[in-house]
Amino acid sequence: MGAVVSLDGLLDERRVWKGRPLVQPQGLQPTGHAALDAVLPGGGWPPSALSEVLLAAEGGGELHLLWPSLARLTAQGERVVLVAPPHIPYPPAWLAAGVDLRCLSLLEASPADALWAVEQCLRSGSCGAVLCWPQQADDRALRRLQVAAETGQTLAFACRPQQAALNPSPAALRIAVDLHPAQWRVLKCRGGLAPSAPVRMAGRG
Repeated sequence: MGAVVSLDGLLDERRVWKGRPLVQPQGLQPTGHAALDAVLPGGGWPPSALSEVLLAAEGGGELHLLWPSLARLTAQGERVVLVAPPHIPYPPAWLAAGVDLRCLSLLEASPADALWAVEQCLRSGSCGAVLCWPQQADDRALRRLQVAAETGQTLAFACRPQQAALNPSPAALRIAVDLHPAQWRVLKCRGGLAPSAPVRMAGRG
């Protein structure tokens, strides 16, 4: 008769795989759009991660998507940094969106220096969110931003043309913003399958 081996002994020796319940990551932050939160794993932005916002046109809806989160962060005293935005922010519009301008910083940088500046802001751990509009960002550059966001435990948003969706990305979340019809399409989301149906923008179209 063979030797009797206890289950605990096999587990201790790691000879048997033991399934564990999925633990929902902590710190998920709602987008502020109920319909979008409902389809995202955990109900919001992935924490300490890079999210890509893919635009059909320059200035094509990223602020409508991000303002609720930025308003909530600044209301909590968190700093939000805009790195080399394509247009000068219009303060009355940001105020109307509920963003506390005292917690908003604008950082000018050349295209060559912008990604470096974003990485430093993310790694510092002193920001609630960092937004950028990189003109040139390959997989390696985006991976550095993802690692920096994890290091600084900061929300990172890279606003890029929708054509970038043709290339793979290390971002935890990729959302395409369509204007006609006004909708969001989740192309990739960490922690679950991307929903097949788009999310209609409330109050648009």
